[in-house]
Amino acid sequence: MEKSNFKVATDDEIDVALSGQYLLNLPISVDESKLDKKLLKRYFEEHPQDNLPDFSDKYVIFRRGIGMDQTTDYFFMEKVDMIIARLWAFLLRITGISNILSRRSSRRRQKKDTKKSDEITPDQVQDDFSVERIRIENMELSFHNLVSKITIQEPTFDRIIVVYRQAGSNANTGRGIYVKHFKNIPMADLEIVLPEKKNPGLTPMDWVKFLGSAVVGLVAVFGSVEMPKADLWVIFAVLSTVIGYCAKTYFTFQANLAAYQNLITQSMYDKQLDSGKGTLLHLCDDVIQQEVKEVIISYFILMEQGKATRQDLDKRCEELIEDEFGERCNFDVDDAVQKLEKLGIVSRDTIGRYYCVGLKHANEIIGTTTEELVLKAKQTSSGA
Repeated sequence: MEKSNFKVATDDEIDVALSGQYLLNLPISVDESKLDKKLLKRYFEEHPQDNLPDFSDKYVIFRRGIGMDQTTDYFFMEKVDMIIARLWAFLLRITGISNILSRRSSRRRQKKDTKKSDEITPDQVQDDFSVERIRIENMELSFHNLVSKITIQEPTFDRIIVVYRQAGSNANTGRGIYVKHFKNIPMADLEIVLPEKKNPGLTPMDWVKFLGSAVVGLVAVFGSVEMPKADLWVIFAVLSTVIGYCAKTYFTFQANLAAYQNLITQSMYDKQLDSGKGTLLHLCDDVIQQEVKEVIISYFILMEQGKATRQDLDKRCEELIEDEFGERCNFDVDDAVQKLEKLGIVSRDTIGRYYCVGLKHANEIIGTTTEELVLKAKQTSSGA
């Protein structure tokens, strides 16, 4: 994984990824009873890593690269929910309840932050490339935005690999390890790659809406009945409003559930690259290509620009990649030089600078490669 530039998603990265909503608007949880909790726990005890997420004993998420995903639509139901949320926040702010809730949340955040180190390791430093989250809840409230199509934007994990093992009985110890490979997964919708997902149910807010509507409706109905002259039309209007709002909440949940099922199906078809042995072969191919490219770039710099120290060679390789491809990276010059020295086409002078032999001499030293033998055999067979 490390050779393919995959890194274990840390607890902080998972928190940032799941701090918002994109296309998936349902709470998704994992059925932990179906997952093995011994294999990965034993592995990380033998190979400890910092800032692992809470679920690292059940499954591991590896990530590589950052991208961007955009969706354009009307999002009518989401806009209605946004308006309701802003009205609710306005009421909480007027009544002063929001101040109490903010104090409690800040205390929890301080307790949680004291457990984390303020140091930033080199692995946590990202490139200058960044993607802005454009969400509906941050949209400017205007008539044009409410009735027209809008575009929302979310950063994506360019590649994700999920590793886990299913739980089993003591007799069934030969269970296989599942390895699944995904591409272009929106960070806020990271739940779609989780293993053994439970069927989503009504959210706590949905239950609050149901119960709140029922209580308000019953109070209004009993108040109308106890009046000296009960108006049946008023009672009917109140009941119709309560039932209609409950129906709207239920059908909103059904719509979100259908969207979730469609999103999962589409993701499995469109975003899953491979699984099992196919993923392992893909990783092996990635490693080979990465190693070969590092060797070629290092040799090219030495051939074109002459002798260089390890630091100068590292800097020149990174500058070449940025100039030619517009990408910044941390070039692994040590591994590349080690392979070139092993091949015998790069050496060091008396003061420690690296230099290479000529291209023709290098080809003679390397000799015929396996790929050249395969191509020669194919040409011979086709000619015959």
